[in-house]
Amino acid sequence: MPDSLAQLDKKYVWHPFTQMREWLRREPIVIAEGRGSILRDTRGREYLDANASIWTNLHGHRHPAINKAIQGQLGKVAHSSALGFANEPASLLAENLARLANPTTSAQRGSAARSPKLQKVFFSDDGSTAMEVALKLAYEYARRSGLSPRPRFLSLEGAYHGDTVGAVSLGHIDLFHKAYSGLLFKSDKVPAPYCYRCKFNKARPERADAREYRDCKSECLGLLERAFEKRRRLGLNYAGFVFEPLMQGAAGMLAQPPGYLNKSASIARGYGAQLIADEVMTGFGRTGISSESTRDPVPGVFACQQEKVQPDFLAVAKGLTGGYVPMAATLTTQPVFNAFLGEYEDFKTFFHGHSFTGNQVGAAAALASLKILESKECTRARQSIQDTLSAELSRLWELHAVGDIRQVGLMAGVELVSDWNTRAPFPLEQRMGIRVCDAMARRGVLTRPIGSVIVVMPPYCTTPAQVRKMIRALAESVEEVCGKHAARKAIARSVSGQK
Repeated sequence: MPDSLAQLDKKYVWHPFTQMREWLRREPIVIAEGRGSILRDTRGREYLDANASIWTNLHGHRHPAINKAIQGQLGKVAHSSALGFANEPASLLAENLARLANPTTSAQRGSAARSPKLQKVFFSDDGSTAMEVALKLAYEYARRSGLSPRPRFLSLEGAYHGDTVGAVSLGHIDLFHKAYSGLLFKSDKVPAPYCYRCKFNKARPERADAREYRDCKSECLGLLERAFEKRRRLGLNYAGFVFEPLMQGAAGMLAQPPGYLNKSASIARGYGAQLIADEVMTGFGRTGISSESTRDPVPGVFACQQEKVQPDFLAVAKGLTGGYVPMAATLTTQPVFNAFLGEYEDFKTFFHGHSFTGNQVGAAAALASLKILESKECTRARQSIQDTLSAELSRLWELHAVGDIRQVGLMAGVELVSDWNTRAPFPLEQRMGIRVCDAMARRGVLTRPIGSVIVVMPPYCTTPAQVRKMIRALAESVEEVCGKHAARKAIARSVSGQK
C-alpha cells in the first residue's frame, strides 16, 4: 500500500539536485526519526546514515546534549533580530569560533606568525551564504585597501562553493553552473590536484590511492603560479584565491596530495591575494586527526590547520550546529573589519544581512556541538572511525569496478570505473552511482553519490561495527550493480570474437 506521506511529497515537494521525473516514478524513502547513526523510515525500516545527512550531522541524531541546549534556549527566546541587537548565545559562539580558528600550539604559532588572526564573525544561514559573505567582503576590501581596483577571484577546476549567484560564479562544474552563465560574473580557474585523472600523472593505475603512486612534477602548482603571474603582468592582482582545503567535495571527493594546500597558499600569499577557505564540508573535524594535529588540545578542528595555513576568510556551515538547524558563519580579520568602519554618512557599512543572522536556537545548538567536539571521548571516537574506515576501504581494491579510493580523515570517496586498468569511466547516463546507492539502501545503508563516486562520511558516534556494515554494503552493491555490467561486457567481447 502506498505511503500517504510519500504521495504528498510527490504531489507537492520539489527536491534539490533531483530529476523530478525520475523521482515521481517510484516511492521515496520517507524518514520519520533517528537516533545516533541510525535513521528510521515511516515503514519502520532502519538505515545507517553513511553520509551524515548530506555531510551535516556530526554527533548523531537526537544527541541528548544538543537536544537539551535547544530545549533550554526555547525556554528563553527562539529568535530576535541581529539588526541593532545582540544576544547571548551568538556572542559566546563567535568567541568560541575565533578561539578554535586561530593557532594554539607553538608549532602552529611559529608557522603562522605573519598570518592573519581570525577574530570577526559574521553569521548567516548556510554554506552558500557564508561564501557569499566572504566574497562580498573580500571584493570590497580589495577595492578599499588598494589590493585590486578590479577585484577578480581564482578558484579550482571542479569547484563548487554554493548556489547563490556570487557563490555559483566561483564554481566550475558545468553540470551545475552552465545554465546560469548569463547571471554570473567571471572568475578564473586552475587545475585541481585530481591525481587519479591528472593529465600530468604518468603512472599506470595501481590498486592504491593515486596520490600514493603518482608520477608527476606537481604541474598543478606550476599552473597556479602561472595564473598569478599572468595576472600580475596585466598590472593586476587577484583579490582572492578560493579553495576547499584537503578535499573538494562536490567535485567528486577530490583529495589533495600532502603539501598541496600549504604550497598553493604560499603561492597566493606571495602574490598578495587573500585566502578564502571554504570549510563548509571539511570543518569541525571531518578531515580527521593527523600526526601534526595530535599535539593540539582539540586536534583537527579545521582542515587548514593540518597544513598550517591561516586564511583571511573562513566559511563554515553544515556541521556548525551538529547538523541540527541551518546556520553558518564567515570569519575574517580585523583589517577587513576596519575597512568597513566610518561615520554614518560615509556609507561604508557592510550592506548585507539575513533575517535569521545570529539565531539563538542555532547558536545554542552550535555551542553544545563544539563542547562535544572538544571532549576527549569525541577525539577518541573520531580516531577509531578514521582507522576503521581506512582498514575497511582497503578491502575494496579487490573489486574490478573500483578505480580510486580517496580518504581524508572521516571522509571518503570511492570512484567507480568501467575498467580499473584503463581508468575508463562509466557514462553518466548509466547512473552507476545512483544504482549502487539504491542497492546500498536495500541493505540498510543510506548515502548519495557524486556521479560515479560513492561518498562515505559517517557521524562521529558511528561504531566500528557500523562502519564495517557500511563498507560491506558498498562492496556488495558494487558487485551487484557493476559486476553485472562487467559480465555483460565480457559476453559482448566473446560474441564479437566469435563473429
